[in-house]
Amino acid sequence: MNQKPPHQIVIVTGPSGAGRSTAINALEDMGYEAIDNLPLSMIPRLLSGAPLSRSIALGVDVRNRDFTTRALMQLVEALPGQVSSEVSLLYLNAREDVLVRRYSESRRPHPMAPNEGLMDGLQRERELLGAIQSRSDVVIDTSDLSPHELRDELGKLFGTPDDKGLSVLVNSFSYKRGVPHGVDMAFDCRFLRNPHWDPNLRDLTGQEENVVAYVAQDERLSPFFTKIMDLTLMLLPAFHDEGKSYLTIGLGCTGGKHRSVAVAEMMAKGLANKGWQVSIRHRELERRTKSGVGEM
Repeated sequence: MNQKPPHQIVIVTGPSGAGRSTAINALEDMGYEAIDNLPLSMIPRLLSGAPLSRSIALGVDVRNRDFTTRALMQLVEALPGQVSSEVSLLYLNAREDVLVRRYSESRRPHPMAPNEGLMDGLQRERELLGAIQSRSDVVIDTSDLSPHELRDELGKLFGTPDDKGLSVLVNSFSYKRGVPHGVDMAFDCRFLRNPHWDPNLRDLTGQEENVVAYVAQDERLSPFFTKIMDLTLMLLPAFHDEGKSYLTIGLGCTGGKHRSVAVAEMMAKGLANKGWQVSIRHRELERRTKSGVGEM
């Protein structure tokens, strides 16, 4: 396995409203030193001198004091020869209709057209950034990503070598809404006994004991859970040895409310008991409460 340099430099850019701030915050949560809107001319001085003590995320956009396409391209070309860290240019993009919606909801003027129409600003910014996108090492379209999903994707791409091993996200979901973006392994729970058909359980979720007990009455649950746990526990060390820092496991059912939630809770607890770093997310429950859903 090829070893990465001990620390990374990730330059984050893209059109306003595509998720740059969310990405910077996510990288900071992953242990990066986050610096936003530093003038381009200051970046080489920031990175000169002693080797980095940790990875750095640099937010760069059209609001930077001395920003030009040429200046950013020159910086990205020059940095690898000046630092020992791996340098990546991350470009976040989104469809025009999504950017319009996000800006309309924020009620902020566009930085490229503070006294003109929003579409004028979007057009100028796209023209300015077009060449940068084609040069970027990683391009992520955030149009259909929630902030949580964007964070998951960044964790897979830029997890730092000093992270504590492999982080596992167990994510329940509804097949009606599709498999979540970035899932590495998915297991289908739709064959299990469905609490939806019990009027006393329909409005509850798989986080509640009586729903779990109802699903557990299905004699197929125990062998199913044993097999997927055995498979997962066999694969996690292999993924870790291959250099993955982040893995997402999906558990799906019809509505994403009962069976997948119950099994996801069981799996997260089982993996944590085995010493793995585990977090859990219930996508459809988040949508119901409108937590985890918002603009970038």
